[in-house]
Amino acid sequence: MTGKSKAIKWLGEIIKYTLMTVLLVLTIFPVLYSLSSSFKGTQEILSGSHFFPETLNLDNYIEAWNKSNFKSYFWNSLYMTFFIVVGTIVTATTAGYVFSRATFPGKKLLYLIITSSMFIAAGSLYLYPQLQVAKMLGISNSLWGVIIINIFGINITQLYISRNFINSIPREIDEAACIDGCGFFGIYVRIIFPLVKPLIATIGLLSFMNAWNDYLLPMVFTLGNRDLQPLVVGILTMRNSGESITSWNLMFAGTSMAVVPMLVVYLLLNKYFVAGLTNGAVKG
Repeated sequence: MTGKSKAIKWLGEIIKYTLMTVLLVLTIFPVLYSLSSSFKGTQEILSGSHFFPETLNLDNYIEAWNKSNFKSYFWNSLYMTFFIVVGTIVTATTAGYVFSRATFPGKKLLYLIITSSMFIAAGSLYLYPQLQVAKMLGISNSLWGVIIINIFGINITQLYISRNFINSIPREIDEAACIDGCGFFGIYVRIIFPLVKPLIATIGLLSFMNAWNDYLLPMVFTLGNRDLQPLVVGILTMRNSGESITSWNLMFAGTSMAVVPMLVVYLLLNKYFVAGLTNGAVKG
């Protein structure tokens, strides 16, 4: 390799790592700023004289937890997210299994229609029909409306990953189980489901992220009962209502409460998440 080639290679490496460093800083700076500010007083935050707090104390978290209703918001988020994650894992893996293994007329057309809907940016247009359905079921003023819609609404990404991951499992396993007397859904429960741990972690993390960070749907379904609001909705409601004009420290403490669980879950499931996402996206 000539000196000129080495210089070009080194230049390319420098540019690559520089761009990665800039991207890393832009990504983690808001998180670090929120965490740092959550330990500061309001005046210290507004002055902006330094990035790190002068003293580390948990007074903001204690006050936000006990006096600003964040305790209720946090448990509402945990309650809602738990049922959404468990239910979504069941429905997404079941749908993926059906589209991977079942044979019925129009299966390919139905799958094509469902997956093509991911390119339709309807946004909040879905909100009104969802609310009407929830009213008919009598769950329009509770978190169960949000839970039911998230569980039984088809998440195209999760369906696509589930189907492709299950496609990567040899069909000979199904045939052997069938010989032993397992039915179609018996194979799913006894054979397929125990083999898809990376897929379960991937769907669990994706659904946890969507449920924990969701704002619009929980906000609409809890308009009539503020005590049912999850954490993200509670924080933004507090800000928009003007109650936090002199309480930015509590705002940042609440934001940190919302961010930290997401980071912890991701760190715990990262290995399985990457494996499930890679297999589900590539194989099949």
